[in-house]
Amino acid sequence: MKKQQIILVSSGVGLLCLIYFFGKTIPPKKNPGAVAAAAGTSEISSKTILDASRQQLTPAQQAFVAQMEAGVVRGDVKEQQIKVYKQLADFWKDSAHLLLPYAYYSAEAAKLENSQKSLTFAAQFFLEGIRRQENPELQRWMASEAKDLFEKALQLAPNNDSLKVGLGSAILFGNLGGGPMEGIAKIREVAERDPENMYAQYMLGLGGLMSGQYDKAIDRLLKVVHHQPENVEVVLMLADAYEQHNEKANAVKWYQEAKKHIQSADLMKEIDERIKLLGNNK
Repeated sequence: MKKQQIILVSSGVGLLCLIYFFGKTIPPKKNPGAVAAAAGTSEISSKTILDASRQQLTPAQQAFVAQMEAGVVRGDVKEQQIKVYKQLADFWKDSAHLLLPYAYYSAEAAKLENSQKSLTFAAQFFLEGIRRQENPELQRWMASEAKDLFEKALQLAPNNDSLKVGLGSAILFGNLGGGPMEGIAKIREVAERDPENMYAQYMLGLGGLMSGQYDKAIDRLLKVVHHQPENVEVVLMLADAYEQHNEKANAVKWYQEAKKHIQSADLMKEIDERIKLLGNNK
């Protein structure tokens, strides 16, 4: 796994984890800057994403995609449309190695299938990508897509707490609707009703980190670590929260704890450098 997929040290934020994003089955993005540049200063759309992505294809690939997209228009049977959408998704993932159009077409297939499983998978894929995307317009587009998918899944399973947390997280990360507080409120509703829901606690901890409420982030992340002591991402997030809260001894403690579960030499080096820096700033 590439180093940038594991860890990011950013000015003023400290050590943030980017652990296990797309997994080993999905290749890294190819020239994502082309899509980001296409966004400009205006709100991005699915058409913007697809147009910018096509520009990165060879002429032969462009012709193939055009033919497949025409098949969607011609298809008058839902099952045929689903099949074409999935074929397009596979092409963008396996041949073009571009994840945004892959996510888009996977979502379109999921909407037609209208099953909780497919809608949730597509929604989670967008949600996981939001925090790894630096362009704010792309973040908002991805969050909007995730929100729509979570809402459709909730129509099928209105009592599913994981879907409610996912919906709140999409609103939070994308600053949608009523803003971050609306998203946090939806997540907190689940956490207060079920304190043992670690997904909700994790998202509230992440929300605390994002908003600079490090004391609240620490409380939430400690709960998650207690239940999931080998979750390296959460352990590193907890160390970062302590560091930002100027609790250097606790930050070092949790960075050291994270090292027990890490095999990557590059990541170990990053953490050792962070620990050394904390020691020099006493």
